[in-house]
Amino acid sequence: MDKLSVMHAFRRIVERGSFARAAEDLGVSPALLSREVKLLEESLGATLLTRTTRSMSLTDAGRLYYDEASGILDAVVGVEARIREGAGAVRGHLKVNASSSFGQTVIAPMLPAFLDAHPDLRLTLSMDDRVVDMVDGGFDVSIRIRAAMPDSALVARKIGTMRQRIFASPAYLEGAGTPQSPEDITGHKIVGFLLADHLTSWALSGHLGSTVIALDPTVRVGNSLVLRDLLIAGQGIGTLPDFVSNPAEARGDLVRVLSDWELPAPDIFAVTASRLGMDAKVTAFLDHLRRALRP
Repeated sequence: MDKLSVMHAFRRIVERGSFARAAEDLGVSPALLSREVKLLEESLGATLLTRTTRSMSLTDAGRLYYDEASGILDAVVGVEARIREGAGAVRGHLKVNASSSFGQTVIAPMLPAFLDAHPDLRLTLSMDDRVVDMVDGGFDVSIRIRAAMPDSALVARKIGTMRQRIFASPAYLEGAGTPQSPEDITGHKIVGFLLADHLTSWALSGHLGSTVIALDPTVRVGNSLVLRDLLIAGQGIGTLPDFVSNPAEARGDLVRVLSDWELPAPDIFAVTASRLGMDAKVTAFLDHLRRALRP
């Protein structure tokens, strides 16, 4: 028995004063309503309505049930209305997870404008270079950079693409020489990203074709920002994502090595736990993030 449905039917019967009129309103037969009320009375062990061929009246138990059921139904309607009203509002607590480098170089600079635009929003930004369980952590959205997302109960939406290129400082290249071909890389000091799939081999491609270079990095670090700083300090050659390398390259702190060659370009995904769509705060956050990712 669907208790809310039965409560709704019972209230309509009482307010319309007739099984026939209530049945017409609800689009069912009077016989069905009669059976539902009978089952309800049997489940409660009490008579709710007294009926004759000419009239119908509430018993004391029926009056109590009507009053309490009406309160419950009105409360449900109120809750649903508040939820619908708030569904489009950017407020509440938004919990975001991202890697340290992406969080610091892309998300952090956009946060002041985002928070100013949505003053009723609370924000938690967690930065972790390892993949976290976003459901267990209670995150609304996790930003992940992958060649492809594995099949799972999570929902991944592509919001951008990241380019990976090879860099070194001018001072390092002046002292160690500039590689002229991918094979020349093996004669240089390599600074590797510890968590990358390409730690010990670089699959390079360009207009000249493609090749794979086996490497043994001299230094291995688990954070792209630390890797960037080591390259700027002249500690070797390494690969960087564009959102980390662009400012340093623009300043002249880093220069491209083998500019005709790049590593595979992974996608940037916004991962959520629900297949029912994103709420307003997640949608607003991702809109700001997409703008921040534009060249």
